[in-house]
This record gives sequence, C-alpha cells and structure tokens, in this order.
Amino acid sequence: MTRADQWPSLPFAEWRDTCATLHRWTQVIGKIRLAQAPLINHWWQVPLYVTSRGLTTSPIPCGARSFQIDFDLIDHRLAIQASDGRAQGFALRPLAVADFYTEIMERLKALGIDVRIWTTPVEIPDPIPFEQDRQHGAYDPDYANRFWRVLVQADRVLTAFRAGFIGKASPVHFFWGSFDLAVTRFSGRRALQHPGAPNVADRVTREAYSHEVSSCGFWPGGAGLEQAIFYSYAYAEPPGFEDAPVRPEAASYAREMGEFILPYDAVRQAAAPDEALLDFLQSTYEAAATLAHWDRAALERAAT
Repeated sequence: MTRADQWPSLPFAEWRDTCATLHRWTQVIGKIRLAQAPLINHWWQVPLYVTSRGLTTSPIPCGARSFQIDFDLIDHRLAIQASDGRAQGFALRPLAVADFYTEIMERLKALGIDVRIWTTPVEIPDPIPFEQDRQHGAYDPDYANRFWRVLVQADRVLTAFRAGFIGKASPVHFFWGSFDLAVTRFSGRRALQHPGAPNVADRVTREAYSHEVSSCGFWPGGAGLEQAIFYSYAYAEPPGFEDAPVRPEAASYAREMGEFILPYDAVRQAAAPDEALLDFLQSTYEAAATLAHWDRAALERAAT
C-alpha cells in the first residue's frame, strides 16, 4: 500500500457536500444508539467506532436482543445485523437525508425494532429535522472512502497514544454530533461547570466536561475551517497553555477555537507521519498536564 493510499488527500472543498450529508446520516444512526443505550459517563454510550470497513455503532441493546448498524465505506452499504440472525441493508448512494431516515426506520421495523428518536440534528447551525431535509443528499463514494481511510490511520495512532496513559481515558471514538474522532485523558479532578457551547445543550457539555481533560483527535473541517486538522485542547485550559511550545513546527494555537491544531496535510506529507502526529499529541498533552499540575507520575505508563 502506498503512502497516498494510507494517508489520502482530503481537500475539504472537494467533498464538502458529501461531508455534510454523511454528517447528518451518522447523526440519524447515532441517535438510534442514543435512544436505546443506557447513559455512560461523558456520553460514551453514543459514539460510533472505526472498523476495518467503515464505522459501526457496536451492539445496541433492544430488549433481550441486540443489533448493530454499520457504514460499509468500501462497498458503500448500510448494514443492520440483529443478534437473532436477521439482517437488513441498503446501498449508500446520493440520497436525501429525509429518504435515508425513512429507509433506515423501515428497515429497523422489518426487523421488529421500534425506535423513536428526536429528529433534529445537533451541533449544526440552522438544523433541519431529518424527515424534512432534502437539501443534503450528495454522496461521492471516493471521498467517503478517503475519509474512512484517514479515520483508520487516525484511530491507529490515537490508540497507540492512548496506551501511554494508565489513568482514566476514553475509548478512541467517533462523535457524530461534532463529526470528529477523539480520545480524552482525565486528571481525576472535577472541573468547574462548563459555560456551554454553540448549538449544544448545556446538559451535554456539563456531562462531557465534568472533570478536567486533555482531549485530542481528528476533524475533517467545516464551519469556516476549510481543511482537515488534528487538534488538542484542555478543559479547563490552564494559564499559559496557548503559549506553550508544542511540536511539530506546523502546529499552532487557534485562539478562536481554543485549541492547538495541526493540519492533516502536514501529517500526511511528513517524512514519518506517525511520528509527526504522535509528537503533536504528546507535546500538547504534556503542556496541558504540566501547566495544570496533573499527577503525571501516577497517570502515565513508565517507559520500558
């Protein structure tokens, strides 16, 4: 596999419409999981996970049964599999969000799964309820596949980074609200109540940021940022964080976002992409943990 296959280009301008559609499709599926799964701290019961073919909900409880929903971004299908052996699915293709929503609900009903969700998208300006949304329906299979291939690499490196921490840490998971892949480390101390964020319910942010965190991940771009990035932030942000020296040289602090960012292109074009990304993750974490006086000796795995 070539470098371009492993770390494909992902120019946001070329796939913004597909990105917008896929974002909303994942919200439909994510809300199905949200409706069925019991609350786990920091909303960890709702994300999707990267697979060797796309994204999955993992098993969702449904009475004595379970089911899971998978985006196959190689063969471009949406697959539903139930624990009783029954299955449904349909092709991923240019399809309005309203039609995608109708299709998935009909397929679930055919499996004897009755799920009701709140149909308004979250963390999106001017949201259109799923059943009314005919503005978003673009689907370019090449760019959907490229996006997944980037997630595979990001998931792999973020998992390696997570392994160096023995304190409380999240899984590497894909949040369909913000449409990003993330992993979060915790100091173990409670944080001041979060002041809230645009287009997000206060109860969501307060649960997510109930404790001090250093969080990092991958975001494909949007909302005025026309490029894919890796990011890292701290909550609550300690004094001096924005001026901390971080690596590599292409990384910078974005004050309007309140986080360090590293362009995806800087990683994929680096001589050693894994090392460049790990350097960014480690140096930004060290800035957050050191400035906030985390008990790093107790939280980090000793080098062997």
